[in-house]
Amino acid sequence: MGIYSTVMDAVTEVTGLSPTAFFTIIAMMVVVYKIVCGMFLGPEDFCQKPPKEPVQLGDVTEKELRAYDGSDPRKPLLIAIKGQIYDVSSSKMFYGRGGPYSMFTGRDASRALAMLSFKPEDLTGNIEGLSAEELAVLEDWEYKFMDKYPIVGRVVPVPNTTANGDKVHLQDKDVNGLQHQQQI
Repeated sequence: MGIYSTVMDAVTEVTGLSPTAFFTIIAMMVVVYKIVCGMFLGPEDFCQKPPKEPVQLGDVTEKELRAYDGSDPRKPLLIAIKGQIYDVSSSKMFYGRGGPYSMFTGRDASRALAMLSFKPEDLTGNIEGLSAEELAVLEDWEYKFMDKYPIVGRVVPVPNTTANGDKVHLQDKDVNGLQHQQQI
């Protein structure tokens, strides 16, 4: 009983609390810690899974890219910058559903990243009319993505066919810089 009473006396002397109050406070702190951690991390975040081999898409249109926006959990999360498509699935808490940057997934986000914008109208690959500073910001984003995420494809224009079956890539841009297919 010598060690027990020495510890209890030390707790009272150091904290000024009774041993019962001291250990109750410690238990409550552990419970609060577990609750708060549970709000931000799920059980799957603690399991280390081997990284998946990124899916190589090749050439896709902007419409096809939209299928990789996080709405289907079986598909990777993809973002394009200046036409290059990056697999950002490893940063699901940022780019997945409900994440702070989820609006960028499934799109070419070049203009929005360059302008540091979250406006839906800026979610386009059109970088015409950007200032030198905005282009420098976009280049920084591009380098960050190159360092961190694998390139899995590139965005290509939607092919049209002529009356004799030849494919053409004619596109017009409206005043907002959005691309539209030209009717032949």
